[in-house]
Amino acid sequence: MDDRRHGETLDTLGVLRSRVADVRLALDLPSAVRARVDRAQLLDQIDDYLLPRLRSDAAPLLVVVGGSTGAGKSTLVNSLVGVQVSPAGVLRPTTRWPVLVHHPLDERWFSTDRILPGLPRLTEGDGAAAPDREPGARTGLRLVASDALPLGLALLDAPDIDSIVEENRALATQLLGAADLWLFVTTAARYADAVPWELLEAAQRRRVHLALVLDRVDAGAVTPVATHLRQMLDAHGLHDATILLVPESVPVAGLLPERSVGAVADWLTALGGDPAARATVIAGTRDGVTRDVLVRAGAVAAAADDQRHADARLRAAVTAAYADAADQVLRATSDGTLLRGEVLARWQDVVGTGEFIRAVEQKVSRARDRLVAAVRGRRAPEPALATAIGHGLEAVVLDAAEEAAERAHAVWRNDPSGAGLLHGLDLSRSSSELRGQVADQIRAWQSDVLALVEEEGAGKRSTARAVSYGVNGIGAALMVAVFASTGGLTGAEVGIAGGTALLAQRLLEAVFGDEAVRQLTRRAHERLAERVRAVLAGQSARYTAQLDALGTAEVSGDAVRAAVRDVAASQDAVESARATDGAAPSADDAGSSGASQGHLRGAGLGPALIDDATLRAAAPGTAQAEGTGTNRLRAWWRKVVRGDESAT
Repeated sequence: MDDRRHGETLDTLGVLRSRVADVRLALDLPSAVRARVDRAQLLDQIDDYLLPRLRSDAAPLLVVVGGSTGAGKSTLVNSLVGVQVSPAGVLRPTTRWPVLVHHPLDERWFSTDRILPGLPRLTEGDGAAAPDREPGARTGLRLVASDALPLGLALLDAPDIDSIVEENRALATQLLGAADLWLFVTTAARYADAVPWELLEAAQRRRVHLALVLDRVDAGAVTPVATHLRQMLDAHGLHDATILLVPESVPVAGLLPERSVGAVADWLTALGGDPAARATVIAGTRDGVTRDVLVRAGAVAAAADDQRHADARLRAAVTAAYADAADQVLRATSDGTLLRGEVLARWQDVVGTGEFIRAVEQKVSRARDRLVAAVRGRRAPEPALATAIGHGLEAVVLDAAEEAAERAHAVWRNDPSGAGLLHGLDLSRSSSELRGQVADQIRAWQSDVLALVEEEGAGKRSTARAVSYGVNGIGAALMVAVFASTGGLTGAEVGIAGGTALLAQRLLEAVFGDEAVRQLTRRAHERLAERVRAVLAGQSARYTAQLDALGTAEVSGDAVRAAVRDVAASQDAVESARATDGAAPSADDAGSSGASQGHLRGAGLGPALIDDATLRAAAPGTAQAEGTGTNRLRAWWRKVVRGDESAT
């Protein structure tokens, strides 16, 4: 791949990484559970493997040794190197400081942050023991140089994939994601366990080059175990995976016999000594991981859309609840509902109860004259009327707000994305500050009404004197007129309240005129609506503030999908160019020319590797199940276990 294509791929991957990192998956949705894992693993794959590998094609091939607890990973690594570089056993104090063994000349590739940039390094001499680490200590890589490793190849002993410590399991997954090749260690007794196969399926999705080391295989079980494992690999789409067998043997000073690890040592040595083969492994894994990243990014984009839609749904529920509450208040302030009880009694006090009742029964014009005279001639008890109106309004607003809180809370509680946001919050009721806020807004509205009266009266010379004598009284009449309709009343209340509103209307018309009164009433009601909506908006914000803090309203999968398309186009160009060249990556791409290869312990002592044809021929139901294939496999095993060089 030339520098131009390198640069294009790096640029598009960098953009994709940024877009994915910006995605917030804070709401508890079904799609978010898997997408959070995909997002974290995707970012790790880009940071720990793709970007470093694209920047440094010549870097050594990293073989990550993974597997289950007790599978023998560390013992295998130690046995290959010939010294205990990685503590073995179920309880390993350096589990969170996994060991990376490399050729001395390759140290600079790993001592920098080229790979796994988030992990600190601890460099030690060949075979040096790692210091004990307290539980909870931060994770890092312990680098060990060894001449046994071929130049251009490194082994990383990862934590157990089924560790009882969650951080170790996560680290194992992260390290496997940074590998050019997986050397997966399992045992003859546990190779069919579910946990390993979950990771092996991930390897298949990423098209990662894979070799399975089947450890502790009894001589009598080699045929059924090896053939069954081959069948399972084929069933999971891992047709190209290599199987390496390690016989059951007793370690001496913590190391397996050289012949026991001979097959693994030969295979790694052959790979380390072939730069073109290493380059092919690197290119294949890089392509597979890139494609896997694109799939994961697509899932993250879909989950991001779900987040935005859920955010909009939750906001709409709150908006609807409090919009209905505002409508409820405004209906109550325009259908005559407030012209009853204490408000009606205080209004009668203003105009004189006896004459008010008679005015309802007699001509409206005579009552109007009386009202005007009352306003001009004496100061009526308007404060009591204003207080009664305030109490009535306050009760209506508080009731509507409580209903809105209950309704919004019920919707969120029954929505998985909203239920998680309610934890620890008392949003099913209005806030304790609401009563005071409502009282303040009502007093402010009453001041608005008086200001409207003064403003209107200041421009009318004929009524200026009347207004100056009774601004409060006329303001009270305007408040009553705002509640003019009688839709909320029944029976005798309709007649009394209707007369009340009509008399207030006539009083205002006598002072300001018909058109001015209509304008005053409309403006007074609009200002009341504004203040009611403002106080209810403060209540609804208790809900929407939870969403604002998460930022899920801005989450969109479109930006991620656009970045995915760019990376896919770049990757297509890379693979197309490679196919056009008609050759595997050159040896130069792999860095090492094969000099200073090192000598893994056991190399050259193991028998020839088992080939797939041998295993498949030995599988039950095949034509050669009891013939040549089985005999070849048994002969091979006798050479491993007994050292029988005469076996064929």
